[in-house]
Amino acid sequence: MSVYSRLMTKPITHQIRETALSLLRESPEGLRTGELKKRIEEVHPDFHPKTINGVVWLLAETYADQVEKPELGLFRLKAR
Repeated sequence: MSVYSRLMTKPITHQIRETALSLLRESPEGLRTGELKKRIEEVHPDFHPKTINGVVWLLAETYADQVEKPELGLFRLKAR
């Protein structure tokens, strides 16, 4: 991979966030933490599980305007 190609790719955390939001769009009832992490790992098997865990853990804070945690361990998109 050339230096230019590496500079043009999105950071891993951004890719994980995009995947998480996409998965939540597909599941309007929401996803439990473990299921969300498992599905992200299926999409990105080369990403370290601890990186995925850290991004998921902060998802509701990072996207407070889009993601809610109505109960412990459940993520879902806010109704618009």
